[in-house]
Amino acid sequence: MGHGRTPGGAGSGGWQPQALGWRRAALRQAGLGKPRLPGDGRGVTERLGPGDIARAAAMLRAGDLVGFPTETVYGLGADARNGRAVAGVFEAKGRPHFNPLICHFADADAAFAEVEADGRARALAAAFWPGPLTLVLPRQPGCVVDLLAGAGLDTLAVRVPANPIALALIAAMDGPVAAPSANRSGGVSPTTAEHVLAGLDGRIAAVIDGGPCAVGVESTVLDLTGGAVLLRHGGVPVEAIEAVIGPVGRPLPLSAGAAARTFRSPGMMLSHYAPGLPVRLGAMDVLADEGLLAFGGALPGAGAVFQLSAAADLREAAARLFAGLRALDALPGLRAIAVMPVPETGLGAAINDRLARAAAPR
Repeated sequence: MGHGRTPGGAGSGGWQPQALGWRRAALRQAGLGKPRLPGDGRGVTERLGPGDIARAAAMLRAGDLVGFPTETVYGLGADARNGRAVAGVFEAKGRPHFNPLICHFADADAAFAEVEADGRARALAAAFWPGPLTLVLPRQPGCVVDLLAGAGLDTLAVRVPANPIALALIAAMDGPVAAPSANRSGGVSPTTAEHVLAGLDGRIAAVIDGGPCAVGVESTVLDLTGGAVLLRHGGVPVEAIEAVIGPVGRPLPLSAGAAARTFRSPGMMLSHYAPGLPVRLGAMDVLADEGLLAFGGALPGAGAVFQLSAAADLREAAARLFAGLRALDALPGLRAIAVMPVPETGLGAAINDRLARAAAPR
């Protein structure tokens, strides 16, 4: 299957549009992009606990949207086989229709039943699943995942999450769950149920409160449709991936004018993960009206300080990154967020990727 083609003819429901037109048509076909939401008269979003897995799974099977914890960030889940439910994810988030979703599976066998996995994919799954690694692979001819979940491409982004609540939910739903981060598109990703409700209360049926996420940044995304290419830094450092399959290519940075059809996975938008305040990177000093996102120490003079890790621990910093951006953004009287330098090694690459996109022109 040729990578990046939009479907047409057999197996595509008779649609024969061009790239972006197909995605708009798919949203209309899936129910005009209007999911059944609590805000349509069913009250506020229901807050569930780990003991409510069966109820949450029933909501997903009914076509509703449910927020749930993973080890990376909270996901906004929909039955990946249900086009109307998948369209609801785009609607609830205000997500661009060209931005694919990641499909979450109970195990590697379930994932590889829907995509064509080569030896590299199987080796990586054995090494890192369950865990924060997403693989972009060609769809199997009989793939049950709705085409809209992959933004009309003939590839699919798949992973197995390392969170007991997420795995129990997928098992109870008995099928793949399409789930981007559970927040409004372009904003700071959620790492607690409170973060989910801050952006989506009344827009989704429920959220399962599983406490804060352990990793705190999204999964690493690797394209294996040809030579291995890194699409997004994340919870698995690229050095660890290369130790399993050898060298991994790095794509050129996206420009503001990049065509939408180049987005083969989530997390590739130039401006993303952004708080309301401007973000200033590489700060060596700080002003009184700036909030400081500190790492390994703190600069004097800030209006407020959120410490990512006083011990300069990259794992701790990653887990606290999005909470820190949210906390400083919510404080009155600040005009910007200044960020101290973070090393580029290991998880630092994922942290710096998120910060660079948060600071990008909007």
